[in-house]
Amino acid sequence: MQLIKRYRPLLSITVVAVATAFLYKMVLLHRAKPAGNAAAPSFKIPATGLNAGWQPPDSSSIPLTPEGELIRYGKRLIANTSFYLGPKGIVANVSNGMNCQNCHLEAGARFFGNNYSAVFSTYPKFRDRSGTVENIYKRVNDCMERSLNGKSLDTNSREMQAIYSYIKWLGKNVPIHIKPNGAGIPDIPFQNRAADTARGRLIYRQQCQRCHGAGGEGLLNANGSMYTYPPLWGPHSYTVSAGLYRISRFAGFVKDNMPFGASHNAPQLTNEQACDLAAFVNTQPRPGKQFKKDWPDISAKPVDYPFGPYADSFSQTQHKYGPYEPIRQAKQRQPQKHQP
Repeated sequence: MQLIKRYRPLLSITVVAVATAFLYKMVLLHRAKPAGNAAAPSFKIPATGLNAGWQPPDSSSIPLTPEGELIRYGKRLIANTSFYLGPKGIVANVSNGMNCQNCHLEAGARFFGNNYSAVFSTYPKFRDRSGTVENIYKRVNDCMERSLNGKSLDTNSREMQAIYSYIKWLGKNVPIHIKPNGAGIPDIPFQNRAADTARGRLIYRQQCQRCHGAGGEGLLNANGSMYTYPPLWGPHSYTVSAGLYRISRFAGFVKDNMPFGASHNAPQLTNEQACDLAAFVNTQPRPGKQFKKDWPDISAKPVDYPFGPYADSFSQTQHKYGPYEPIRQAKQRQPQKHQP
């Protein structure tokens, strides 16, 4: 017994090491590229309290090199986009005054905050919206044009290279072709009714108005260079072509992150409340920028995509507000097309 007590710490370390090696081996088994056009598998890290799911790298690990400075500049661009690229930007005036981190929280590093953890590991990839294989530069410029209602960045510019370097650094520990637990925006179960804008208005007044304003106008900082709280509608908000204009995307985002203090494990809104809130916000006026080349295969449109034409007989109103389950079932019955 004395011998066991004496070596207990060593035994504990050995057990942890063996478990870690086993987990690492399992990850390596998943590094092979998915067959055909299968979606990237989700890498589920075992739940261990605060260590469950993807964690961003420690910023102190960014090297003190030219590449490290590019990474740090990329993080600043994501966090303070408008300061550099907004209407009063010190580099260029190519966006609407919002910051990338208004939609990608904590500079794209928040767990289930629409983070960038899976970007470098899964791109280039085919996307139905464009009908093409897209790289990271294309994806970043989509956000610039759609969410920030701005202009695309030159892929050779220092700003684009900095954003690319930062995204690469954030995902450096994620195996290729793996989407880690905590990436992106989680799906909310479909409700058995249409989303209700009247209910959503009440939720907005109770939960959102104190930060985003009665008219959804947001709150600018003291010198007007960028928003402390972003506008949720109006001329300086995201366009109708942004991902958050889909009710399922907006609802999933706010359910896990809003109002302040909410998280994936401690939400403050129910699924129904999040959907109703999304319906209200996305019924308000905003920039109507659309892209004619989007969705070359209309049968690939998501069930809640709010603009026709569609490959089914459901109305545009039902596609926007739901209920979505009948549309999903009809979509499943359609012949499946293979990606090129």
